[in-house]
Amino acid sequence: QVQLVESGGGLVQPGGSLRLSCAASRVIFSFLGLGWYRQAPGKQRELVAAITSGGSTNYADSVKGRFTISRDNAKNTVYLQMNSLKPEDTAVYYCNAHPPFSRDEYWGQGTQVTVSS
Repeated sequence: QVQLVESGGGLVQPGGSLRLSCAASRVIFSFLGLGWYRQAPGKQRELVAAITSGGSTNYADSVKGRFTISRDNAKNTVYLQMNSLKPEDTAVYYCNAHPPFSRDEYWGQGTQVTVSS
């Protein structure tokens, strides 16, 4: 079973940066598809960024050019580097993992990101 733990959230001023991390355990990490989602109060959860086992990435239009997703298979960790943060980025951010040949999706507990002056 996939276990995911996010870290790195916090309070930051507009224009600032944060780096989120998500560590996975009890899996063959290199085979996982990985993603970051976020959910603000009263809104639906949305995909922010995703990365495949082969390293291909995609981003929501709202974060293109500002956020970067990456993975370090040796550390079983996926990252989300967030630059030029805006108040609209305020949300709980969740790590998602999709094992190959499985219909299951696994989620971390979430980490709060608040962008406010």
